[in-house]
Amino acid sequence: MGLSLLFKALSDDIRREILRQLAHGDMTAGEIAGAFNLSWPTISHHLNVLKKAGLVLDEKKGQYVIYSLNTTVFQEIAGWLFEMLGFLTERHPAKKRGNKVIGE
Repeated sequence: MGLSLLFKALSDDIRREILRQLAHGDMTAGEIAGAFNLSWPTISHHLNVLKKAGLVLDEKKGQYVIYSLNTTVFQEIAGWLFEMLGFLTERHPAKKRGNKVIGE
């Protein structure tokens, strides 16, 4: 998993909305395209970026291509974020005054 590809894929509003829709269940490319007022080549481009980043999987079923979330990648992203939060907490522990954290 390349983090630069992931962040590039997640940086676009349309791609994030596609991911939100796929969170509700698998969809055909046509169903995804129908949710947007965009040309088919534009939707196809967004889907390809998401596929290259590993965020979505596609499976051909007959004449349709079914897209689904790749939950493994989302688990890896969550693990990376939690790891980063741990490093940040270790390097910059909150300063406390009594029972209250300064800045609250």
